[in-house]
Order: sequence, then C-alpha cells, then structure tokens
Amino acid sequence: MPDNPLAPAWLQLPGDANAFATEVWPASLNRDADGVAVIGGVRVDELAADYGTPLYVLDEEYVRSRAERVRRAFTDAFERVGTAAEVYYAGKAFLSTDIARWMTEAGLRIDVASGGELAVALAAGVDASRLGFHGNNKSDEELDRAVGAGVGTIVIDSEQEIPRVAAAASARGRSQRVRLRVRTGVHAHTHDFLATAHEDQKFGVALEDAERLVADIRSHSNLEFVGLHCHIGSQIFGADGFAESAARLIAVHARLVAGGQVPELNLGGGFGIAYNAADDPDRIEDLAQRVASVLAAECETAQIPLPTIAFEPGRYIVGPAGITLYTVGTTKPVALEADGTPARRLYVSVDGGMSDNARTALYGADYSTRILGRASSADPVLVRVAGKHCESGDIVVNDDYLPGDVAPGDLIGVAATGAYCWSLSSNYNYLPRPAVVAVRDGASRMLVRGETVDDLLARDLGARHSAALPGTHVDGTDAPGPLGRARALQLGAEAVSGLGRDAGAGGRLDRQERGHAEENAE
Repeated sequence: MPDNPLAPAWLQLPGDANAFATEVWPASLNRDADGVAVIGGVRVDELAADYGTPLYVLDEEYVRSRAERVRRAFTDAFERVGTAAEVYYAGKAFLSTDIARWMTEAGLRIDVASGGELAVALAAGVDASRLGFHGNNKSDEELDRAVGAGVGTIVIDSEQEIPRVAAAASARGRSQRVRLRVRTGVHAHTHDFLATAHEDQKFGVALEDAERLVADIRSHSNLEFVGLHCHIGSQIFGADGFAESAARLIAVHARLVAGGQVPELNLGGGFGIAYNAADDPDRIEDLAQRVASVLAAECETAQIPLPTIAFEPGRYIVGPAGITLYTVGTTKPVALEADGTPARRLYVSVDGGMSDNARTALYGADYSTRILGRASSADPVLVRVAGKHCESGDIVVNDDYLPGDVAPGDLIGVAATGAYCWSLSSNYNYLPRPAVVAVRDGASRMLVRGETVDDLLARDLGARHSAALPGTHVDGTDAPGPLGRARALQLGAEAVSGLGRDAGAGGRLDRQERGHAEENAE
C-alpha cells in the first residue's frame, strides 16, 4: 500500500507494523508466542494488570548497561590521549533513589539541579562528594544545604552567585569546590528551545567574562576553582558541536592555567538518542574519541597539560530504556486532503497524555508507538496518538503507523520515554501521575508509586472529605489516610514530601506489598 500523503517525509510505511526498531525500543523488548510484548522478561499485559495504565516501565538491565557503556566510552577515549574522564548522570532526566543507586553502582557521579534532587540523591545514600549541583537561581537555603552536605562541586552560574556560595562555605567553615558555567557561543544542531549555549538565554556567563570572574572566585579563600563548565544543547547527534566548544574553552582554559591550577573541564551533556527509526545519532564511542582527539590537539597547541574531562549524560542513559504503556479509549478517523489528494488519519486516544509526556507539546518531539498487547496482521494506517486532556495540543505521538484494527481496549506503548517524561509530569486536569516500574530477569518492582485522586485532594486544604476515603478530614494531624498526612506535611512534619512516592527511599516494595502500595505508602 502507498505511503499516506499526510505522513512526514522521514516516516516510512513499515513492512511490519508489529516490529520494534532496534535503536528506538529497549533491548529486551520482544513478542512471545501469543504476540504479546515482553520487556525485561515480563509481559506487558501483566504489568498493566498489576499496576494499571498509564505506566512508565524501565528496563533496569538496559539502564545499567547504558550507564556502564557511556562511562567506558569516555574513560577509554581519554585514557588513550593521556588523561582521565568523569561521567556525571544528569539527574534532571529522571531521578529516583533507585536510579541514583544504579548510577553509583555503574561508577558514575550524579548531577542535581535543585534542593529536591539533592534530597533524593542523599536519601539514596550517594556520597555527597560525588555530586555536582547545578542551577541558575539556587536559593541561599539550597546552597547552605549543598555545602553542609559536602557536595563535591557547585556550578556557579552568575556573578552574583560567587559571594553567595562563598558566604555559605564560610558559614559552614568549609572550602567549596566550584566550576564556572560559561556560554561558548556554539549552537548544537538541535531544536532551538533546547540549545542552551545561545547568548540570549538564562544559563551561564559570557565566555569573555570568564577570566575576570575566575579571578573573583580565586579571591575567596573558601572557594576552590576547579574548571569551566558549558552545555551546548540537547538531543545532539554528532561530535562537531562538542569539538568546536571544546576548542573555544581550551583557549580560555590555557589563560586561566597561568593564574593557578585548573584541574578539570566539564563539557556537559546533550547526547542524542533515536526516538524513531529515522534518527541516527553517532555511537557514543565514536563521539568520545572525536572529542578526546580534538582536546588533545588543542592542549598540545596551547602547550598545557590535558585536564580531567567531565561529561553529563542523562537522556542517553535512561531515555531508550523506558516505555510508557497506555490503554486505548477511543479511535476516530479524520478525512483530510494533502495537496489535493484525499487522505485519512486515525486519532487514537489513550488514558494519559501531556501530563505524563509534555515533550511533544513543548518541543514538537517525535515518538514511536506500537500495539503491545497483541500482534496484528492488519494493514498499517497513519495514526496520531492523542491524550485525554482538554487541550487540542495534547498529542503524545504526532505521526506513526499502527495496524488498522487498533481499537478501544488495546494496550499500546510509546518508546524512549525514560527521560524527561516522569520528571516533567504534571497533574493537569487533576490526573494523577503514573507509577514508575522497573523490570529485570522476569520480575517487576515499583520505583515510584502512582498517585491517586485522593493524593491530589490531600494537598487541597479546602477539601473536607476525600471521595476515596469517606469521613477523613484535614482539620488536624490525627486525621486518617492521605488527608491527615497532608496536614502533617503542611505543618512541616516532613521536609521533602516528594520522597513519599519514591519506593526506594524507605525500602523496596516487594510483589506481595504492591497491592497495598497506593493505600499505605507514606
């Protein structure tokens, strides 16, 4: 059958609408004899039955292997040119206590970008000295907490932040390691909304101001300047942007070395992944070797030693390892025209949407989808997967092909949702956020429990009763259930209420406990 004229040029009509593109879907995903998709040895229909949908699912082994792969890629590449490399996991992609432990077990450090992310990492038992703390507007309380906890490196993002970090270090009687984030003027080949090295943006300081600001940092006896930091964008497929940025940084780095030690250089993250079969990012090993070669040549020209190089991947590690499961609620064919040619698109509406995946609406991101609950021999049709929110822009997958018999009740999956989906999730239209589940070796376990409507009402202090728990009140801390817990939180009984849904923060939930998790998790 011919391609649909409504389809974008990159989207090809699949020969088999049941097949999974190798670089797009998790490595363990396959179909069993019944045609049901299996991930990490667990059937997706069992996951849906146990945890409900929408549901974020992470292939634990794939996350771990990608973390180890990226660490080896950079370590090996930079050892070959005579220096060391450190890899920080960018926690903003997705962070829970279990994820933090997986990263440290793989030999990675961790970047956090808020006091909340710092709390998660510390709750996971991560050595604070292996943490980096980012942010363009860190509060005094966050800085005090970071310095007090012994965070390894704070990334200074503005001139005004220098005396504030110094004051926090002085108050704690400590010497604090810091980096200075700069804008290199290099623009990665990616979506403008994600290109964070543009001059007209909120992060970092101008490269030409770096020497003056480093002199200011060095004037504070309780600050230890360890190097420059930059970030040139996100979802970057090639090494050219990193190479050019590195070359510009080394020129400034060389001048800074003349005034004191500069042991490190941090080139950030942004390594791209395949969201669909047309995406073709460089192999991480090839990218690492190219950047290492450029840095070695630049340092040789500048006649300075190679510093330790740091990188901050997030999406690359968790993105491809995650899928989101949805249940189809309605399908709706729409008759249209494309350049005078009649065409049809099938809208497939699911039980989630922009509240669990905001990237399509925010960035026009493209995703891939498949029916996972069964295989089908029906001819593929062009679909658009829509959410259930009261918003015309509530689209999860703009364009893909599914078997034409996709119908209400079908279990479908969306690929590469391990990064920036749960972390950007919301309660728009009062939808509870889904659970996050890990699968490995034929077993599943909850990493972050899903919310209920009662959880949402628990934070509404005007609610006198919960529909889920009749008779509960918010008048005092002795009220039973989530509403009572909410009142306790309101009075400051717990410092970080978000950890209440992180199953790894207070011990892991086994399979027998899972059925009671929604009711009893604190």
